[in-house]
Amino acid sequence: MTSIPFGRWPSPITAELLTAQGVRISEPQAVGDCIYWLESRPQEKGRTALVCKSDGVSTDLLPTPHSVRSRAHEYGGAPYLATTDAIFYVLDSDQRIYRYDFTCKETHAITPEGAFRYADFCYDPARARLIVVREDCTLDTHHPTSAIVALKLNNRESQILAQGADFYSNPRLSSNGKQLSFLRWDHPNMPWDNTECVLAQLNPDGDIVSSTVIGGNVEESIFQPQWSPAGELFFVSDRSNWWNIYRWRDGKAEAVYALNAEFATPQWVFGMSTYGFLSHQEIFCCFSQNGFWQLGVINTTTNTLAKISANFRDISNIHCSNGKCYFIAASDAQSAQLWCYDSGEIKALTNTTQSIDTRFFSVPQAVEFPTRDGEIAHGFFYAPKNPEVIQLAGQLPPLLVMCHGGPTGATESSLNLKIQFWTSRGFAVLDVNYRGSTGYGRQYRNRLKNNWGITDVIDVCSGVDYLAAQQLIDKNKVAIRGSSAGGYTVLAALTFSDVFKAGASLYGIGDLEALARDTHKFEAHYLDSLVGEYPAQQNVYQERSPIHHIAQLNCPVIFLQGLQDKVVPPAQAEAMVTALQEKGIMTRYVTFEEEGHGFRQAHNIQRALNEELEFYLTVFSKH
Repeated sequence: MTSIPFGRWPSPITAELLTAQGVRISEPQAVGDCIYWLESRPQEKGRTALVCKSDGVSTDLLPTPHSVRSRAHEYGGAPYLATTDAIFYVLDSDQRIYRYDFTCKETHAITPEGAFRYADFCYDPARARLIVVREDCTLDTHHPTSAIVALKLNNRESQILAQGADFYSNPRLSSNGKQLSFLRWDHPNMPWDNTECVLAQLNPDGDIVSSTVIGGNVEESIFQPQWSPAGELFFVSDRSNWWNIYRWRDGKAEAVYALNAEFATPQWVFGMSTYGFLSHQEIFCCFSQNGFWQLGVINTTTNTLAKISANFRDISNIHCSNGKCYFIAASDAQSAQLWCYDSGEIKALTNTTQSIDTRFFSVPQAVEFPTRDGEIAHGFFYAPKNPEVIQLAGQLPPLLVMCHGGPTGATESSLNLKIQFWTSRGFAVLDVNYRGSTGYGRQYRNRLKNNWGITDVIDVCSGVDYLAAQQLIDKNKVAIRGSSAGGYTVLAALTFSDVFKAGASLYGIGDLEALARDTHKFEAHYLDSLVGEYPAQQNVYQERSPIHHIAQLNCPVIFLQGLQDKVVPPAQAEAMVTALQEKGIMTRYVTFEEEGHGFRQAHNIQRALNEELEFYLTVFSKH
């Protein structure tokens, strides 16, 4: 063992290793003995492969470079559906839906060429059609028209079933084919603010003849309506402050099991799932308490919950089929992989065994700390960890504060090699679930309303106060990093506080006005609730935009930006870079030609991490 300064510890967790083991698994589905899922692969230019596992063998259904990805709502999700006879999927290159027939092994398009985007499929076998959410961009690519559409498989004709709302999701057909449920919402709401769950009656031809709103009103978010094997409709609602599971019965919604926990997450993408049906009376589910996810089975007859003992910290993508449940889960020492719950036993279906000695892994500690304005915020603290280094006596580690995106979202507490990249080099990390994050009830989530750029900034500063008071970090070597909305918190914290010595903004926001004017449809009015209506409250936007207060930003900043980003266009970063350079502030601007909102390609992810590390080391070497 040797004594080496914090931040410069040699680590086996390199940027190259991180991307080599950075395959992301999502959206499992099972039909019969075949299991399907998606794999996002940085080593293949970030393409998303559709994988099938049958008889113990996993194969790609589509060859390189084909990528399965929907761009509906820009963030996509739910780009495929597996059935007994065929699999339907959206090809990223043209956003058309294709059908791969298992019998004849042939693929053909079932939607026409054009400015359309599709997601969230539901199969209607009796009527030989696919029910989907469709975005029509033919008139306005920036603000497409959304609808639920039925696609006839025999002649490729399309029929609009529901339209008029700004957004739709989760079309689901009852087992007898007589009812269709779906979610809808309108600007300025986001799906975690107010959504409506609609129950529609269908005639034999599949037309909607009547519909009723059965859930959702002012201050109620509905999530994942789903039909049980018994033909009852279930959904998740936060009407009690917590996202709990409800059942629609006899014209009213009743809680299946009330718990101060979240059985849902914010619906940023299509196809999110936190529960499924093991049988007529059993729901397999996951739920979050104090930032940690757990598994359980709810008996819908006795309305009881039996927790499942498992060493998981993050759980998602639940899909049940034939009495089994498939889900994605990760622990504090194991990255996310696909698991199966069968007859009380849990077994792994994919192998993402780490090649890294677990002694290098820093285990997160849940922290609850007082804020500067007298409330409580949450986060996870990671101490530096490296078994091959002796910490220098009398020195404290630098701190890297992390701000999750969204901002309506939450940080995860399972193994994250991007965090271990830092801790194994001698950085302490505070991953903050500032007020406004999910996982702590609607009231906590709503604390950011009208306060973005204020409450979150107070919380990241308060987290530093808390750790410094316990002498866990060197308060003179504190940096802050975040991407997207987290990048805004970074720039706001650097501008409106003096706590941080450096920052990294990954495709972050410096000008709230520009974002309000130039973002995509899904988030076009997101800022109405976070900041205020625009342009009526233009002064508030300017007051909270770092670009208008450059005189107050006096520390080094690195900006990392994809040049194809349509969510936060490059102009945001470029305006900040130009203003800081004119002041003579140490600034680094790193761009990625082929990347959009988030970096998907291995060499770009590697470069971004290495550039950021070198930037911090340069800054801290001067302190």
